[in-house]
Amino acid sequence: MPRLRLLAIATSIALAACSQSSNNAGNPTPESSASAPAQAASTAAQAPASNPFFTASTLPYQAPPFDKIQDSDYQPAIEEGMKQQLTEVDKIANNPEPPTFENTYVALEKSGVLLSRVMMVFNGVTAANTNDALQKVQEDEAPKLAAHADAIHLNDKLFQRIQTVYDQRNSLKLDPESQRLIEVVYRQFVMAGAKLSEADKTKLKEYNKEEAGLEAQFNNKLLAAAKDGALVVDDKSKLAGLSDEDIAAAAQAAKDRHLDGKWVLTLQNTTQQPLLQDLTDRATRQALFEASWNRAEKGNANDTREIIERLAQLRAQEAKLLGFPNFAAWTLEDQMAKTPETVMSFMDKLAPAAVARAKVEAADIQKQIDQDQAALKQPTFKLEPWDWEHYAEEVRKAKYDLDDSQIKPYFELDNVLQNGVFYAANQLYGLTFKERKDIPVYNPDVRVFEVFDKDGKSLALFYCDYFKRDNKNGGAWMDNFVGQSKLLGTKPVIYNVANFTKPAAGQPALLSMDDVITMFHEFGHGLHGLFADEQYPTLSGTQTARDFVEFPSQFNEHWATDPKVFANYAKNYKTAEPMPQPLVDKMKKAGLFNKGYDMTELVAAAMLDMNWHMLSADAPKQDADAFETASLKKDGVDLSYVPPRYRSSYFLHIWSNGYSAGYYAYLWTQMLADDAFEDFKEHGGLTRENGDHFRAMILSRGNTVELSKLYKDWRGQDPVIEPMLIDRGLKQAPAK
Repeated sequence: MPRLRLLAIATSIALAACSQSSNNAGNPTPESSASAPAQAASTAAQAPASNPFFTASTLPYQAPPFDKIQDSDYQPAIEEGMKQQLTEVDKIANNPEPPTFENTYVALEKSGVLLSRVMMVFNGVTAANTNDALQKVQEDEAPKLAAHADAIHLNDKLFQRIQTVYDQRNSLKLDPESQRLIEVVYRQFVMAGAKLSEADKTKLKEYNKEEAGLEAQFNNKLLAAAKDGALVVDDKSKLAGLSDEDIAAAAQAAKDRHLDGKWVLTLQNTTQQPLLQDLTDRATRQALFEASWNRAEKGNANDTREIIERLAQLRAQEAKLLGFPNFAAWTLEDQMAKTPETVMSFMDKLAPAAVARAKVEAADIQKQIDQDQAALKQPTFKLEPWDWEHYAEEVRKAKYDLDDSQIKPYFELDNVLQNGVFYAANQLYGLTFKERKDIPVYNPDVRVFEVFDKDGKSLALFYCDYFKRDNKNGGAWMDNFVGQSKLLGTKPVIYNVANFTKPAAGQPALLSMDDVITMFHEFGHGLHGLFADEQYPTLSGTQTARDFVEFPSQFNEHWATDPKVFANYAKNYKTAEPMPQPLVDKMKKAGLFNKGYDMTELVAAAMLDMNWHMLSADAPKQDADAFETASLKKDGVDLSYVPPRYRSSYFLHIWSNGYSAGYYAYLWTQMLADDAFEDFKEHGGLTRENGDHFRAMILSRGNTVELSKLYKDWRGQDPVIEPMLIDRGLKQAPAK
């Protein structure tokens, strides 16, 4: 998941804690990449000489100088960055010359270089390596950043110039990318309230300021809730079933918290927790699940329910002010799906089949529970959510003679990265990678690679930060430290972040197949950013609609199981021997196992998101738990043993990460990705020819073409849902 920026004009405006990929451009070498505008250089003297953000980094690709950046540098740079951009915008708005594309749209694209530079780094660090000081800055600056965006979007003089050029666009004889920029920026301003009356603009500013503050509070409360919600175990026997590596990691996590002699099972951001699969003690499983389920609902300082109840109400009021029936209708205006009705109709095609399959899977699991309990001469029990992962694994072993302990030794992290993720990128696109240990990082876990194109020319930097930490947000994501833009003269500096369990010292980092898929997924986002080849930052790389941006990442997942790629990385970390063919065959047979569960928890979360954001402004403030229960029941996804992938109170995507009324995008883009993979299969699969065509037509195009057209121009047809239904186990493949 790229972390999305809200209402960005010219990527220069990075808002709050949510940012996708930002952008910049020109043609100098990476080492000297375009210097910042003269305005930025001239103000450097106004800041402490030691603040590294006030001048462009001299590192390759203008990479952040983390060896020089102090926590105290961020706030002054953010404040000065906003000040500079408002000065630049005021100059554009009050230009006595008639508005033109160059003196209005291009000038806006060039504005805010300092703000963009600091916010891209700040967003990255606060998401992956935060602390109390940075969280305080985040909460202080979020409302100011929202007000800053409003000061630009709601500047009437500026908008009149934008409107004038927009009205003339068809007679300007601009190139297609410039034409697209006019359309995208104009729509962003209109959606942000540029056409409102002055009274309504004032009201909108108040809403935006409050919303930004609440989102920052939610983010910080949730991080604390996940940390404090971790399960502390003081009896090692309660950890029966866990591997030695997992127990060592739990002991290390306890030691890190000064809880010697105990074990800490940390929480990931999803409802279900990976360790539930192996824990044999049912009471421990229940305690771990409930720690996850209730992490943000304890009635203490970390309880998020009051925040989300107000956020939902506030967003509905904003939408009404902007002329939309609900927030979902507003936010979907510039997405591929266009309307909430289209989204719900799409998910209605998935939910019944997913639920039906999950019920069949549940029956198999209940049967396994009954058999196990009978063998132990113990009374049986009803399947609960904390039982699913554990007994599903038993069913998988029984049906396919397969379990994770057989698989993990073949998925050592560095080998998956180098000989899986990077290898696939080499086979498809000709990329090569060289580790750079001379580039400073924000945490010792972070690694940096220089990326070289198929012609050997240096293309980008790629950072990866894969291990879980208490001061890191849950989940996995991609973003930019530096965005690509020919106009500004910068090349991409990309990062991937995940939350894999860090092994104890001296032990290998062994991954599950889900973890492997996550690495391929996030690197798919990375490719979308690495191959960006746009003139304007607003249109560059992953600066696309949410229901398109997950397409390259979900498409890239397919290469994790491509036979040639898989054989290259699935090797035993001790012996370097490839995974035996019988085990490979078992994995293939088990490929659709548990898909009903997987799809149901995802569809349930997506529908829950839509229901929150389809509330009208006239609806009363909701009770979070009651609303969630009613929503799941209404949509027929209220299976007691399949909770939604995220509960409302810890649904980070929709309350703080820019995916409000957008979580469906993961499902929508599964449709795109599976349909796209059909095209590759029809044309020979893993070939350079296919890769180069996909890069040229999709990965390098950013948001320079209307996205439905972009897809159809490449594929030769609109996407169809059948490959998704088959690939996700919801429909039988036709007989050959």
